[in-house]
Amino acid sequence: MSQESLKTELKVAKQKSAKPMLWISMISMTMFFAGLTSAYVVSRKREDWVSFDLPAAFYISTALIVLSSLTFIIAQMLLKKDNTKASFLLLITTLILGIGFIYYQYEGFLQLRNAGLFFTGPNSTVSTSFIIGITFMHVLHLIAGLIVLLVVIYNHFKSKYNPSEMIGFELGAIFWHFVGVLWIYLFFFFYFIR
Repeated sequence: MSQESLKTELKVAKQKSAKPMLWISMISMTMFFAGLTSAYVVSRKREDWVSFDLPAAFYISTALIVLSSLTFIIAQMLLKKDNTKASFLLLITTLILGIGFIYYQYEGFLQLRNAGLFFTGPNSTVSTSFIIGITFMHVLHLIAGLIVLLVVIYNHFKSKYNPSEMIGFELGAIFWHFVGVLWIYLFFFFYFIR
C-alpha cells in the first residue's frame, strides 16, 4: 500500500467518525443543560425564590443568534453553488452576529445587576444565580462555537472548501446551529418558567 493511498484511507476514516463524535459531544452538552434546567425547576419550590422578567438584552441576543444561523445556512448554500466569495462574506457576518450575541448577553448581566439581581453575595437570589450561571455556561459554549467558526473562516479563506469537499464546513455549521438552538431553548425555558 502506497503512502498516498494510506493517507486517503485515513482521511476517509477520520471524516466518517467526525459527525458521530460531534453528535455524541452535543448529546452530552444537552444532558448537562437538561440537568441544570431540572435543578432550576426543582429550586423554584424554595421559599426564597424570586421571579423577575428577563433583561431586554436577552431578547436582542436571541434575535442575533437566530440571524447568525440563517447567515451560516445561506453561506453553506452558496458554497454548494461554488459562490465562495459570497459564502465567505456571510461567514464573516455570522461571526459578527455571534460576537454581538455575546455582547448582549453581557449587557443582560449588567441589566440584572442594575436591577439589584446578583449572581453571588448577600444580595443574590437562587433564581438569579441559576439564570446567570446557566447563561454564562451557554456563553462559554458559544465562545467554543466562535473558535470553530474562526477555523471554518480560516479554512474557507485558504480555499479548503468546495462543493465536493465540505465536511469541516458542515461540522462547524452543525455545532453553530446546536449552540443557537440551545440558547433558544434556554431563553424560552426562562421566559415561561419563572
